Amino acid sequence: MCKKLIVLLSFCILVTFTLGTPPVNAENAYINGIDFGFPPFGYVDKAGNPTGFDVECVNWIAKEMGFKVTHQPMDWDGIIPALNAKKIDLIASGMGATTPRMKIVDFTAPYYQVTQVILVMGDQKLDYAGLLQSGKKIGTQRGTTNSNLLKAMQATGKYKFEVIEYDSTDLSLEDLKIGRISGAGMDSSIAYELKKNQPYKIIGTIDAPPENYAYAVRKGDKELLDMLNTGLKKLMADPQWNVLKAKYDIP
Repeated sequence: MCKKLIVLLSFCILVTFTLGTPPVNAENAYINGIDFGFPPFGYVDKAGNPTGFDVECVNWIAKEMGFKVTHQPMDWDGIIPALNAKKIDLIASGMGATTPRMKIVDFTAPYYQVTQVILVMGDQKLDYAGLLQSGKKIGTQRGTTNSNLLKAMQATGKYKFEVIEYDSTDLSLEDLKIGRISGAGMDSSIAYELKKNQPYKIIGTIDAPPENYAYAVRKGDKELLDMLNTGLKKLMADPQWNVLKAKYDIP
C-alpha cells in the first residue's frame, strides 16, 4: 500500500509540475503589428490573412532565430501607441525610421529606402506644381511621414491645396478614383506598386530627404532588437532575400 501511495503521489506531483510549467518557447512568442493596407510590404489579402514582403521576411527571421511570431493588422496612426502599450512587440510593415519616431521607439538597421510622392489618375492634366497651387484636395494616410510633410507644406502658406487624411492609403485611392480628391500622397514603394496595373501616374516627389524603412521595437528592448538585427542581416545575405524581393517586385 505504501509503495502504491508513493507512486501515486509522485505521479500527481509530476502531472502538476508539467501542466503548471509554461511552454519552453512562451517567452519567445512575439506579435508584429502591420498596416492592414500597405502592399507590397504589409497588408491583408482577400482571404483575410496578413501577408506581404515584411510579413514573410519576419517569418523567415523568426524561424532562423528560433522564436514565434504572429501578425496583427491595425490602423497605422495607432500602431506606435499599441507598441508602447505592449499590445504588440514589434512593427515590421514599411515603417520609416524618422527622427521623431526614433525618440519614442528603437529601430533596427535599415533594409529599404523610399521617397514621398504624389499619385494621380492617369488622365490628370495638372502637373505637380499646378496641383499644389490648384486649391484641390490631396489625400494622405493619417500618421504617416507623407501626411506630416503635406501638412507642413500647407502651413507655410506658399501652397494652395487641402489635406484630407484617411485611415489607410486604400481609402484615399477609392476617393481618388471617384474624384473626391485630386491626388494622393504616399511612399514611393506603394506608388510604384499601384501604378503597374492601375490607371495611375506619379506626378512628383515631395522635397524631403529619402527615408529608410526599418523594424521598430519598444525603447530598451535590446534582446528583441538584437535578434531582429541578426536575423535581418542573415536574411539579406541569403538567397531568400532576392527571392522575396522578386516575389513582391521590390527594386
